Amino acid sequence: IASIMNRVRDLKNKYRNEDNITDELNCTKISADTTDNSGTVNQIMMTTNNPEDWLCFLLRLEKKGSPRRDVSLLNRLIGRYSQAVTALPAEKHSQDESYARILVRFAELKALQDPEEARDQFHLARLNCKKFAFVHVAFAQFELSQGNMKKCKQLLQKAVECSAVPLEMLETALQNFHSQKKQLLSDEEK
Repeated sequence: IASIMNRVRDLKNKYRNEDNITDELNCTKISADTTDNSGTVNQIMMTTNNPEDWLCFLLRLEKKGSPRRDVSLLNRLIGRYSQAVTALPAEKHSQDESYARILVRFAELKALQDPEEARDQFHLARLNCKKFAFVHVAFAQFELSQGNMKKCKQLLQKAVECSAVPLEMLETALQNFHSQKKQLLSDEEK
């Protein structure tokens, strides 16, 4: 029995290593063909299915082009972000920063296509991940870009009231809002 168990363990390790190699090949292949990453997605969903792995995969996929200029990349990204949001239950991951980043980026990508759907996604992100200041700031930035100054200010003030962290980020965003800057946070402040 011990011999059989060792053989099973060896086979598992062998296939696990082959899966890792396949995953690496898939990640390398992404640069040439971003149309189908189902192997990588299936591996994430079947093994860890955690926000960190999803975020890493999605950010790698995003580096392959500019979603603002490439509509097909934008559609693929929205599809993959949607898959990640569906695969990760909010009740389990609402305290996870990577999960919050996935929700925010999904909403930002949706904003390039449909502002109303984006607003719904930002609202969902804020509802599920209210402890993260960047979630509130991203939603406020979206409202500011839509010309909704009152809603922008309201979102930032509510974020302060619900003690989102870091508070300094919210204070900076409010200062920039009052200074009538178009960006609530500069790249350095982010």
